[in-house]
Amino acid sequence: MDSVLSSESSAPAAPGAGAAAGGMYVRDTVRRSVKLLIVGHFAVGKTTFVSTLSEIRPLRTEERMTQAGAPIDDLTGVPDKTHTTVAMDFGRLTLSDRLVLYLFGTPGQGRFKRLWEDLSLGALGALVLVDTRRLEKSFEIMDLVERHGLPYAVAVNAFDGAPVFPDEEVREALDLHPATPLVTCDARDRASSARALIALVDHLIATEREQS
Repeated sequence: MDSVLSSESSAPAAPGAGAAAGGMYVRDTVRRSVKLLIVGHFAVGKTTFVSTLSEIRPLRTEERMTQAGAPIDDLTGVPDKTHTTVAMDFGRLTLSDRLVLYLFGTPGQGRFKRLWEDLSLGALGALVLVDTRRLEKSFEIMDLVERHGLPYAVAVNAFDGAPVFPDEEVREALDLHPATPLVTCDARDRASSARALIALVDHLIATEREQS
């Protein structure tokens, strides 16, 4: 298995990240780091999302898809997909002088469930990416998130040509709790992806305050 580094290392820095953004090392002033999962079913855009937001060259662990995986990996709606994550995606985003986020993109196929569970250790929350063309594919992933007790937000990844539904219908289809944030994003767009991640962080802060 090859570990592939994205060529998108020139992505602009997050607000407040300063000179440390784009560098290899975390600045000395950082006092808190937070681990977040970027989860979702197969081919929902997790690798793209992490690559778009990461201030460092994101780590990718991808393999070329072959005919042997055809009975397992459903390419309905994504016929042009040629690679799939087999371990994880990893990126970093500095939010302030004192806070840094570590983003872990998880594999979307059921056969990587054990690896998903390992990656969830120490995570404070998860952003669940969904695709309106295949909402039913999200149920298993959301069950995993809830089973591990992770607070989460849901982001509809706006694929070109995908149907657009009112938030109320998406909430009903996914059976979301009223307090669970639901946003729309384009995983290819940095500002849009950042807003989705901020919705998760705000939800984590609110959840922590309620519990304390």
